[in-house]
Amino acid sequence: MTQTKIDLPPAFPDHTQLPESDGTFVKNFQEHPQSLILTDSIGSVLQQLHPDGDYAIGQDCGIYWRETEPPEKGAEAPDWFYVPNVPPFVNGEIRRSYVLWRELMAPMIALEFASGNGDEERDATPLSVSAEGATTKPGKFWVYERIIRIPYYGIFEVKNRKLEVYNWLNFSYQKLQPNERGHYPITPLGVELGLWHGTYQNQTQYWLRWWDSEGNLLLIGEERAQLERQRAEQERQRAEQERQRAEQERQRAELAEQKAARLAERLRAMGIDPDSE
Repeated sequence: MTQTKIDLPPAFPDHTQLPESDGTFVKNFQEHPQSLILTDSIGSVLQQLHPDGDYAIGQDCGIYWRETEPPEKGAEAPDWFYVPNVPPFVNGEIRRSYVLWRELMAPMIALEFASGNGDEERDATPLSVSAEGATTKPGKFWVYERIIRIPYYGIFEVKNRKLEVYNWLNFSYQKLQPNERGHYPITPLGVELGLWHGTYQNQTQYWLRWWDSEGNLLLIGEERAQLERQRAEQERQRAEQERQRAEQERQRAELAEQKAARLAERLRAMGIDPDSE
C-alpha cells in the first residue's frame, strides 16, 4: 500500500508573526495625548471591573480580522480600543497586535480620532471580489460593524468638535443620542463618553473624556494629585481655623477668670466673702 504525503495548510499566524505597522506616517500631535487621557482616567474603573487585571487597551494597534497578502491589509487599527477579559500579555510577551482568530474576543469599544470630516471612519463599503478577482477594500465602519462586531464605536471629529457614538444592536450599528449632559452612556463600563474643553499636555482644546454615570468627570493622575493638594490645603485651613477658635476660647476663658478674680478682690475689700453662700 502506497502512502501519500499530505501537506497540511499552515496554521493561522499569531501576533508575533504579523506586521505591527504598515510603515506609514498617519499621526498628529493630538492623538497621543488624547489616548493618554482616555487610558489614564478610566484606569480605576477597569481595576474594579477586572481585579484580576485581565483586560487590554490598544492605541493604533492592528486588529487582524482576515488573512491577506500583504498581511497588514487584513487589519484595522483603531486609535483607541478596549478589550475585556483578555490578558494584557500573550504567553508572557507584549502584544504586537490583536489577532481576532486567536483571541476570539471582540473589543467592547473602539474610538477613532478623525482629523478630517470622518468620511473614512464612516466608510461602510463592503468587502467584495469582482469577476476578474479584484478585491474591493472594505470600509472601516463595515469591518467594525459586520465582521468584528464591536459593541460601541465612537467617531471624534477633532477639528469640528463633533462626537458620534454607535451601538451594535440587531446585527447593525444604531446611532446613539446623547443624554441631558451631552454624553453617551457606555453601559457595560458604567461610564459616559463626551467632550471636555481644557488644557492637557500643553494643548488647550476639546478632548474626548469619560464621566461616571452621575456626571462626575473621571480624573487623570495630574488632576487627582491637584485635587488631593486642594483637599490637603482645605484640611490645613480647617485645622488652623479650629486652632484659632480654640485659642479664642482659651483667651475668653482666661479673661473671664481674671474678671472674676478682680471682682472677688473688690468684694473682700468691702468686707464681703465672695466664697460664702
